[in-house]
Amino acid sequence: MIERLESAVRHSRYLQRLFAAKPALAERTMASLDTPFTRDEMEAMLAPGLDDATLKGLLRELRQTVMARLFCRDLAGLANLNEVMETTSDLAEVAILAALECVTRPDERHGQPIGSESGQPQRLIVVGMGKLGGRELNVSSDIDLIFVYPEDGETDGPRPITNHEWFARAGKRLIALINDVTADGFVFRVDMRLRPYGDAGPLVSSFAALENYLLTQGREWERYAWIKGRAITDQRGVYGPSGPAGLGGDEASLMALVTPFVYRKYLDYGAYASMRDLHGQIRREVARRDLADNIKLGPGGIREIEFIAQVFQLIRGGRRPALRIRPTLTVLADLVAIGQLEAAAVAELSAAYVYLRNLEHRLQYLDDGQTQMLPSGDADRALVAESMGQRDWPAFLAVLDKHRNAVARHFELVFALPQAEGDAVHPLAGVWLGIADGQNASERLAALGYADPAEVERQLATIAQSNRYQTLADRSRRRLDALIPPIVEVAARQPHPDATIKRILRFLDAISRRESYLALLAEHPQTLNRLAILHSASPWVADYLHRHPILLDELLDARLLYAPPEWPKLGEQLRADLASHNGDAEVEMDVLRDFQHQQIFHLVAQDLAGQWSLTTLSDHLSDLADLVLSVALERNWAELPGKHREQPAFAIIGYGKLGGKELGYASDLDLIFLYDDADPDAAERYAKLGRRIITWLSTVTAAGTLYEVDLRLRPNGASGLLVSSVAAFEQYQRENAWVWEHQALTRARFAAGDRAIGQQFEDIRKAILSQRRDRAKLSEEVAGMREKMLATHPPKADDVKHLRGGLVDVEFIVQYLVLAHGAQHAALLANSGNIALLGVAAAAGLIPTGLAEDAQQAYRALRDLQHKERLDGSPPEEAALAAVAPYCEAVRNLWRLVFD
Repeated sequence: MIERLESAVRHSRYLQRLFAAKPALAERTMASLDTPFTRDEMEAMLAPGLDDATLKGLLRELRQTVMARLFCRDLAGLANLNEVMETTSDLAEVAILAALECVTRPDERHGQPIGSESGQPQRLIVVGMGKLGGRELNVSSDIDLIFVYPEDGETDGPRPITNHEWFARAGKRLIALINDVTADGFVFRVDMRLRPYGDAGPLVSSFAALENYLLTQGREWERYAWIKGRAITDQRGVYGPSGPAGLGGDEASLMALVTPFVYRKYLDYGAYASMRDLHGQIRREVARRDLADNIKLGPGGIREIEFIAQVFQLIRGGRRPALRIRPTLTVLADLVAIGQLEAAAVAELSAAYVYLRNLEHRLQYLDDGQTQMLPSGDADRALVAESMGQRDWPAFLAVLDKHRNAVARHFELVFALPQAEGDAVHPLAGVWLGIADGQNASERLAALGYADPAEVERQLATIAQSNRYQTLADRSRRRLDALIPPIVEVAARQPHPDATIKRILRFLDAISRRESYLALLAEHPQTLNRLAILHSASPWVADYLHRHPILLDELLDARLLYAPPEWPKLGEQLRADLASHNGDAEVEMDVLRDFQHQQIFHLVAQDLAGQWSLTTLSDHLSDLADLVLSVALERNWAELPGKHREQPAFAIIGYGKLGGKELGYASDLDLIFLYDDADPDAAERYAKLGRRIITWLSTVTAAGTLYEVDLRLRPNGASGLLVSSVAAFEQYQRENAWVWEHQALTRARFAAGDRAIGQQFEDIRKAILSQRRDRAKLSEEVAGMREKMLATHPPKADDVKHLRGGLVDVEFIVQYLVLAHGAQHAALLANSGNIALLGVAAAAGLIPTGLAEDAQQAYRALRDLQHKERLDGSPPEEAALAAVAPYCEAVRNLWRLVFD
């Protein structure tokens, strides 16, 4: 152990001086070298109730003792970076809390500060910013602090003063206890410049003053600074009731005040430009002061890694609370988990961060100096190279340069200046600017391939002359000016350029007042081509994007956009996102809507790219609906007051398109609710749960809606109870249900909730469907129900659902076959879909194989036409209907065979 200590001391002149002055400390350090310095040990060296002079001396002794062991452990290879940062951060917090206890004791003259509104004693809250807030302090770091207190008022002593004056005095004493240089040195340098108005501002602020400042004066760089802001609290109550213990409520109030300033409710892509500007200022300062060898501020340095992590926090933290974390390495890891950075990139950045922070410490170990500059002297270079595990300075520089180059490369990829803000001018910029100035551009637009260039020019001129465009903020107008030329270009390359540009321009006009959306498109020009492809492919998709412009974010990464859904994994992520909002039902409803919209957008993009058959697409849309129903049930049960059990004995049953797994993009959900619970209040409790679920599904919020819900298939329809017990449902189906209700059972299945109840439902369903029936009477009733439908939905040649030989006719044929022959042919009882059941009926000899195959083909083709009609926003073309007409005739023949 002594060899390790001697090696460590050789790399630190500070240790050499310290141990020469205090040999006993050297002995204690050697004896404890194999053990990290714990927070308990630090607190044991102090005690509450000390006066300023005594505490000042003990704090400096504490620092020397902690740093002696920490320096030696790190230089001897016994400590990793995490230990160094945590031990230093613990030291800072212990010192702050001890000083806080000392300076905030009530005194005889002034008493203690009392809030004018609450009448309660007020406490000084010390906010740790920067590396202290993130618990990432380096060994010679200063500590960035902000002092705040909840309420103004005055003290309650014989000579009262304002709370502000009392806390200002306390703050000055706290700074002196930690920052003052004595014969034993200092504890930490204290930097108060991050407080409102900086050096020119008051030393302390009330919550109200801080909030007013952030709302009216807060700058972009202060948002960045507050990401790591954290109240330093004595959660364990070490310093007793007169100290800062019990500040949880005040800390929560403080963060509730600061969070809206730091994190926007929307995706804040304007953060790129703000962070780029801030970094540009740092780069200019580095160049001015010749700081290229500064491993923190120079190219490829620590600050660039922090900027990469924090720009994603600023962009996404408002919508993803899990990103509101402080340690840089943890943020980077989370960015991989949510698909924002590649794992390989984060591995390089994390390795560089660890290397640079370790190097930073070794530079500071030399003289306990606050430096990040590489040494210029040969002797110090040799010491640093050796302490970093290299044989000499050139070998060390090779490793360092590799890490810095990797950081610089990734930084440029993230913060590369987009064309919208760069020097390059798009070839069509003159066209747009010319139109804005009233010049004719039809000839140029025609050359690009637009069929009606005059109309396109008119649309562009309408935007240029609109009041909305004229009153845009300068930066937004510059971004829009830079976006329109490439949009005109990419739209012209689409199969329907005129329709595409019309849809995109309408979209741009709608989002132009939302700077963040313009910033997204400007920062990520690769999205413009994907935007044009989707707008060209489908007016429904264009309208969907117009209703939910936040989905622009989904265009950024083609890998994620076109990745097949993994529903179990997506369900885990959704549940984690919902849990992070702490039971705020309004926010949770929006989170669920955003999730569903994102998944539908992914599926429609994959659909248009030809990734899915319609059957597989419907399966995915049904799986999505099942997941939404499951989560809505879980969240509403968790927040239901007065529940009597941990898990509800409750299930959601899907009918119709959901039950048959044939959901489309805008399908309603046909549902019933079942429960199996002997509790006397079960019916009322589950009815309340059902109403809450319906509210979650169908209420229109700021994020839109989820699904329209139809509950008319429940026992007794609209006049029946909202929820039914399993026993009551079975009795109704056996004794009171109409034939059409048994038809509906053929396409019903468990969707969400208690699987045991789902199995009970399935057993009942099969039992009902396998009842023996009078086939002639059944045929008459099913055909009669079809006639009633025709009265309200007369058949039309282009209505693939209701035309004779269309989708409804196939469904009725299959339902009749199931009800008529299910007792003899159990395979018909499976909810396997109309196409499969037609095959089962043919195999059983119930219908001719040829007609069954033609009906299957008709069903496939008509569903494809129905799906295309939804995406195109127009009825099927005559040629498409003519192509399927022979199959529809086969369905009509099958109808006559079955029913006549």
